[in-house]
Amino acid sequence: MVFRLVAAALVCCILVPGLARAQDNWPSKPIRMIVPFAVGGGLDIMIRVIGPKMTEVLGQQIIVDNRPGAGAVIGTDMAAKAPPDGYTLLTGEVSAFGVNPWLYKKIPYDPIKDFIPVGQVVTSSFILTTHVSVPATDLKTLFETIRASPGKYTYGSPGIGTMPHLCTERMKAMAGGLDIAHVPYRGAGPVMNDLSAGQISMSFPTPVTALPQIKAGTIRGIAAGPLTREPALPDLPTLDEQGLKGFECYNWFGLFAPAKTPDRVIRRVNEAMNIALADPAILARLRELGLQPTPGSSPAGFAALVKAEWEKWAPIVKALGTQLD
Repeated sequence: MVFRLVAAALVCCILVPGLARAQDNWPSKPIRMIVPFAVGGGLDIMIRVIGPKMTEVLGQQIIVDNRPGAGAVIGTDMAAKAPPDGYTLLTGEVSAFGVNPWLYKKIPYDPIKDFIPVGQVVTSSFILTTHVSVPATDLKTLFETIRASPGKYTYGSPGIGTMPHLCTERMKAMAGGLDIAHVPYRGAGPVMNDLSAGQISMSFPTPVTALPQIKAGTIRGIAAGPLTREPALPDLPTLDEQGLKGFECYNWFGLFAPAKTPDRVIRRVNEAMNIALADPAILARLRELGLQPTPGSSPAGFAALVKAEWEKWAPIVKALGTQLD
């Protein structure tokens, strides 16, 4: 018996330093960054802008892995169930952490218990846009156009329960009811492709996906979603300014790790993220894309934001009366 106890103690003495050394050597191989939306959306573009600098700081390649579907549930759940070793991380936003827990009757992950928030990267507004064939240049005219032809117009979103979906449904409700059919996609990129081609009438994309098409003249900006104007489109009035008082639609993007990921790894990823956000060229590029960087974000501060959003969206989603299986 004594021999077994001594042997067990020796094994622990051998293994624990080995585990510690493994953590000290992190990262020793490429890091997978799961994006729970299709290529071309805001989250995808964000990580591709800051990823090369983070790769430089960490000394290992960050590989973007797009896993779209079910309003971010598929990719987010995949990250939640990944080994907590720092080699699988997640880009996340409001829908996965603040909306889905209330929208779905049951989701396969817990947004609070299954993840460690690493840091907020940017905030982003949403821009109400239409295809140029829609005969409206402002909110009042758009509402009149929709009411004059009920059932004619459609709107696209990156999926049921995503922020563009909820923003549009909230706009419809606050406007007293609008007959616009929802067309869900598997990411923001496909939405923008069909919007610019005229296959759908309107959407609430982020500036990062909308600005190139607005500049190209294939879509038209109608109104900015936040209470304050979008810096990338300073001449575009908000929905609140155009009469839909109190309407607000915005998002945040950040990095997450599976629960139980070592603190040292969390600190390293946060450090690499903030070094990237201190780079003037990266800051300029993000702002050019309509994203507002939030350098200096800490894991604790970001965790508080995530919890606040989780609590905030419960009454909003319930008021919309939308729930999915």
